[in-house]
Amino acid sequence: MNYPIRRIKGFSADRPPDPHLDREWLVTNGLGGYASGTVAGPLTRRYHGMLIAALPNPLGRYMMLNAICERMKLPDHGEYFVGPRQLANATVDAHLVAEEFRLEAGLPVWTFHINGWIVEKRLHLPHAQNTVQLTYELLTGSAALQLELHFWVNFRHHDAPVSTKPSEHFALTAQESGYELTGDPDQPVLRLAMPGGNLSFQRRMATDLLYETEERRGYDSLGSLFSPGCFDANLSPGERVTFTASVENWNTMLALSPPDVNRFSLQRRQALLQMAEPALREEIGGELVLAADQFVIKPAGRCEDQVRAIAAGDEFRTVIAGYHWFTDWGRDTMISLEGLTLRTGRFTEAGWILHNFANYVKDGLIPNLFPEGEEEGLYHTADASLWFFHAVSRYLAFTGDELTLQLILPVLEDIAQAHLQGTRFGIHVDPADGLLHQGAEGYQLTWMDAKVGDWVVTPRRGKAVEINALWYNALCCLTGWMNQVHGRGAGDAYARSAEKARECFNRRFWCEERGYLYDVIDGENGDDISCRPNQIFAFSLPNPVLDPSHWEPVMDVVTRELLTPVGLRSLSPSNPDYKSRYDGDLRSRDAAYHQGSVWAWLIGPYIDAWLKLHPGQNAEARQLLSAFAPHLSEACVGSISEIFDGEKPHIPRACIAQAWSVAEVLRSWANTA
Repeated sequence: MNYPIRRIKGFSADRPPDPHLDREWLVTNGLGGYASGTVAGPLTRRYHGMLIAALPNPLGRYMMLNAICERMKLPDHGEYFVGPRQLANATVDAHLVAEEFRLEAGLPVWTFHINGWIVEKRLHLPHAQNTVQLTYELLTGSAALQLELHFWVNFRHHDAPVSTKPSEHFALTAQESGYELTGDPDQPVLRLAMPGGNLSFQRRMATDLLYETEERRGYDSLGSLFSPGCFDANLSPGERVTFTASVENWNTMLALSPPDVNRFSLQRRQALLQMAEPALREEIGGELVLAADQFVIKPAGRCEDQVRAIAAGDEFRTVIAGYHWFTDWGRDTMISLEGLTLRTGRFTEAGWILHNFANYVKDGLIPNLFPEGEEEGLYHTADASLWFFHAVSRYLAFTGDELTLQLILPVLEDIAQAHLQGTRFGIHVDPADGLLHQGAEGYQLTWMDAKVGDWVVTPRRGKAVEINALWYNALCCLTGWMNQVHGRGAGDAYARSAEKARECFNRRFWCEERGYLYDVIDGENGDDISCRPNQIFAFSLPNPVLDPSHWEPVMDVVTRELLTPVGLRSLSPSNPDYKSRYDGDLRSRDAAYHQGSVWAWLIGPYIDAWLKLHPGQNAEARQLLSAFAPHLSEACVGSISEIFDGEKPHIPRACIAQAWSVAEVLRSWANTA
């Protein structure tokens, strides 16, 4: 099988002034840990590092190795520096930038050309380990070069500001297999090894390092890093040397040789591609399958949940909503499930995810999110539980797994009853019209959930259009499942609730004057006629609540006002609250988050709705995805960003790799094959 390869060379004139600084790479380890940085080398985010380990709670994800700086000394040709420019030494002859960066099967490779010498650098995170390996190979050269690797650290939580001061107690000690770097007593130990290399102790501190992206986002932007020394080795033509850093024990860290790590990584990626649907095995589809793998994890933190899952005969799996800062979110997981696991043939893991979230249900709700480093979830969401029904229905459509249905059905009934009778955060069905109402002061309960301090930017308290589309879809699903498991007529009560909701939805949400759907009715300020993408769910879902006579006018409005090449705007530009750019400090960004920013994941439901109006026109629908191919070469290379600016050139913003963005583009790519 041919692995997908994406190459990055040169610059694009229509991007920001220094586009290489905006291109980033990401490698994950299946535990929630990762390595990430800019393609060109500078550290611009607090999250940039060679090893961010996923550790048991309360530590969570921890920055263990911030940077590696390489010095390459060529005989009679001088000395060259590779790495973050902030850490460059004035005595170095020249700063060297890679001639080419590429992803091979989703793994980063840098190629450096120096006066006839060609050096290649590869990075691996062995799956299910908090370990990083950097391998250097001299592909061509007339003689050996001397390679120095300077490692820089500041042990801290990965979300801690860059201004966090490094430990004053760093100590590097020799061990039989390598070296151990320790910081404060409550911090993990970093183990280091470089067979064939020698370690020189050179304690250095770099201060006032500027992290440009942190500065642009309004956060602390000056930080310090500590280096206890460097490894050096001679690299002859055709030879390789590998540097390994890990928080695992020595036996685990060194169990696999570097060639084995590379071989097993490729074997695993080959298996992922082979499991996926045929349309997803090559080129763009293959890249999306490998990108999807980054979000499906066995979290290292929540030990009790792992024990519970194993006792039930499952494995613990969940979905990271986005890198770098998201944990697992219920809504994002359920929306992403089909694209990340079902279209990619990972049916068993999909079942584990559903079983695990079924265990979390409280008061008819699944968690909105699990805070970093904590065991308990937060439940302030009105739609995650309804998306759970949708995820179960898609899982059953792919697998026909009746046993899982029988196990989960009582939980689904409890969710429906809690909504009918009323539960937390004001979530309840209005008996007058059968529609679902939600809202509580100080909470943001729909997917449009931006909040700064006490300011809920888009509260949407009342009867939200997509919440009621999801409620109707859930009732229809539950009706069928009750009849399937318990016999004909068992779901009649839910069928009656569904019919009442459908009749009232069409009577109350349709705005004849505007020719589209209200975004919220019975809200704090009456009915909200803001033109938003939420109305598309009224007929994109498998059980459409909207009368077919209204499908085309809604589609026309959404297409005219909201459609862009990279998804749907969150608000029409004609609205006075519309914000065209997502930039600046936190308050400025969150003011635009759902007030005009383009969301990539919404292209999925848009294409679902479009195909209902244009059945069989898959080639035309595929064209709606055409802008995502070049996007795979910007922002996070090989992945899809969370959002984009509302106006051209639709600069990618927020998380560099988002689960539902990848999942919905992947799912739509398969649907339009």
